[in-house]
Amino acid sequence: MKIKTKLTFGVGSLFLMIFLLATLSGWYVYRLKKDTGNILKANYNTLLYAKNMLLALEDVPKKNDALSSFENNLNQQRKNVTEPGEQQTTDAIVKHFGQLKSNPQNMMVISTIRKDITQLMQQNMGAISDKSLVADRTAEQAILIISFAGALCFIIAFILLVNLPSNIADPIAKLTGSIRQIAGQNYKERLHLQSTGEFGELVRSFNTMAEKLEEYSESKLEKILKEKKRIEALIDNMHDPVIGIDEHGQVIFANEEAINITTLKKEQLVGRFAPLVANENDLIRDIFKDLALPPDKREKRPIKIYANERESYFEKDIIDINVLPTGEANPTFIGQVVILKNITTFKELDLAKTNFIGTVSHEFKTPIAAIQMGIQLLENEQIGHLNPEQVGLLKGIKDDSDRLLKITGELLNMTQVESGAIQISLHTTDVRPIIDYAVMANQFAADQKRVKFVLEIDPTINTVVADNEKTAWVLTNFLSNAVRYSYEDASIQIRVEKIESAIRFSVTDHGQGIEPKYLDKIFERYFRVPGSKKGGTGLGLSISKEFIEAQGGVIGVKSEYGAGSSFYFLLRARGSNNP
Repeated sequence: MKIKTKLTFGVGSLFLMIFLLATLSGWYVYRLKKDTGNILKANYNTLLYAKNMLLALEDVPKKNDALSSFENNLNQQRKNVTEPGEQQTTDAIVKHFGQLKSNPQNMMVISTIRKDITQLMQQNMGAISDKSLVADRTAEQAILIISFAGALCFIIAFILLVNLPSNIADPIAKLTGSIRQIAGQNYKERLHLQSTGEFGELVRSFNTMAEKLEEYSESKLEKILKEKKRIEALIDNMHDPVIGIDEHGQVIFANEEAINITTLKKEQLVGRFAPLVANENDLIRDIFKDLALPPDKREKRPIKIYANERESYFEKDIIDINVLPTGEANPTFIGQVVILKNITTFKELDLAKTNFIGTVSHEFKTPIAAIQMGIQLLENEQIGHLNPEQVGLLKGIKDDSDRLLKITGELLNMTQVESGAIQISLHTTDVRPIIDYAVMANQFAADQKRVKFVLEIDPTINTVVADNEKTAWVLTNFLSNAVRYSYEDASIQIRVEKIESAIRFSVTDHGQGIEPKYLDKIFERYFRVPGSKKGGTGLGLSISKEFIEAQGGVIGVKSEYGAGSSFYFLLRARGSNNP
């Protein structure tokens, strides 16, 4: 039976039963109304007339209008004869009333009439009793038939409630489950429903579709396996180590390069839980330690690995794989790929560049020192006097040699930073000598621009845990930049204060300041603010950052464009562990 037929039959049957129940109820209510109406229309009116006639009969000897009242009720009763024998009794009352009218004082006639009226009342009372029994039987019959019809309606409705939804919903639920199996690539799924209607056609169509999909899947399996082997071969022949991890943290592939650098066998890595392998191998732990972190929190430093009988450097790149399943709106995370890019060649070139710069910078110092010695001899008046043009030329040579010496010093510091050979000697040192050295080194340049140094040192601060030479160099660089970018007759604040468990050094000028878009680049190597006319190599702040961070400190800058800048660094106070 089709679904439409089932619904039509079920709902139609329920509608017919409800209509039948309503018709029966209306019919029996009508019959009860008719029976009770007959009692009120006939018998009750007769009793009322009889009562009025009895009352008028009592007043016949006393009142003149009693006969008239009696006659009116008698006439009404003559029109209301409905029961068997009631006509004879009414005629007797009429006959005796005629005798009473001729002799109103005749008590015998009055007594006879009273008996006739009593008989009339008894006839109607009996009729009322009989009609009440009929009404009771009608009511009982109505209750019985309506109850039967109601029970039948309930049974039909209950059968429909139990069977109809399940007959429709169960095949739909089974179909939905089978569709999900097909969506999960289980093409062997089949539907088995005993149905000849629409569901039967749907089952046949579904099973046909599943068979065709299974056939298609099996026909493409060889091609898929071939493509899989192609991809595996491609990954195995990559020169960079590659490791794949699924969404559950299990290693699903690793190429030959990855196997070689980890010194593990393939079965010790592939097919195992990544954190478990990391617990057994220090190198794998270093490679996998950032897997759970968001991309912006992952470490960027190169990994040093002893591979191919030498130290090699690799740059780790973790790629999160997200795919958009067909028919869905949100991408699904399916795993990660770790690629180790071999940067050993670039590292060696960088080291060679650093060594070259260091060597050249060191060699520059000797001729620069000779030039400065020659300048000092030329400035000595005992050798001879110079004319104004020669003095100006000599001053230019001296400025250029000073600039060359400063650049050479910065290049040497940079090579020290790049080579990782920064020698830090942390110890408790006095704060005041560091500040005095920086102020003295920049006093001459400050006097030239009439710039004043304003010291604000917390009297409770005497010492700091630092490398005094490196720290003094950084503070000197801050003051040199502040003097360079300050206006004439300005002031520069040098503050030393305690911030929680750290000592904070800051240099604040009131010059042009730095635009907000350049603040995050100010400590990058060779960076100079565009449009700046002041001299400089762009290395001083970068080296300062390396020196402070090598001491475990923090360096930073705050600036309001047009109002000046404040460069600061924090170092550990005596007795504390963190800046």
